[in-house]
Amino acid sequence: MNMTEPLQFQRLRGDLRLDEPMSRHVSWRAGGAADRFYAAADLDDLGEFLRQLPPQEALLFVGLGSNLLVRDGGFRGTVIMTHTPRLRPRMDSGLIYAEAGVASPKVARLAALHDLEGAEFLTGIPGCIGGALAMNAGCYGGETWDIVERAVTIDRAGRLVMRAKDEFDIGYRHCVPKPEREEWFAAAWFRLPPGDGETSRGVMKELLSRRIATQPLQLPNAGSVFRNPPRDHAARLIEACGLKGFGRGGARVSEKHANFIVNPEGAAKASDIEWLIQHVQRIVYQMQGVVLQTEVRIVGEAA
Repeated sequence: MNMTEPLQFQRLRGDLRLDEPMSRHVSWRAGGAADRFYAAADLDDLGEFLRQLPPQEALLFVGLGSNLLVRDGGFRGTVIMTHTPRLRPRMDSGLIYAEAGVASPKVARLAALHDLEGAEFLTGIPGCIGGALAMNAGCYGGETWDIVERAVTIDRAGRLVMRAKDEFDIGYRHCVPKPEREEWFAAAWFRLPPGDGETSRGVMKELLSRRIATQPLQLPNAGSVFRNPPRDHAARLIEACGLKGFGRGGARVSEKHANFIVNPEGAAKASDIEWLIQHVQRIVYQMQGVVLQTEVRIVGEAA
């Protein structure tokens, strides 16, 4: 049990837990516990919670946990859980509005329902809008910030601020405020051109079929582990090094897609997964001369 002195909170409407195992909240199903874990009732409640935290408190915002590894020693600070199944995107003056905790595929489905095109690729993003904004997530030729009109961020004081697109430095799997400031995405509006809903649904169905055929979706994983190098693919490099199926502890490089590390029995430690990530990087550099950059985020303390 973590011995952190409990903080006293007032007027909260969300779910606050202590020593919450993060293996329950990341798609790898591995990792240690967070000192504090808060699932806010809504954005107003989240602001109230943030205002009551100590200013030096380490914060980690988590959606579906699909791009995250929490080390076995856990996270010394507070995890904010943004995702909840009840969250839905909605139309707002011709734009699609979605809070950070909305699962990305829901935006694609709403767009198709209203005969808008350009969001189909979000069907292939296994996370929430907050994470998609923070890393400019993309696949199948589309990237999140290609369709963002504007965003809302929240800071440590619980203030919600409207941000224009040009207030961020945006690149491949990269998005940071300029100038850099400590804030997190709370919501965004998406602008999409008119299209045909039936055509969009057909594209989404095709993309989903492609994912099922090429990715190990039935096993615990965190999506693509490494960014694709310029004019190449991480999966091709890893496979060329003979690393498909290579394992450590309960974790292994997927035989189905080499840029995925899976935890088939749910028995892998976070340290197994992290060691395997580093091993793949070493071997690919030794054999191919390419430094693979991680797409997943690794946080927390070693056991």
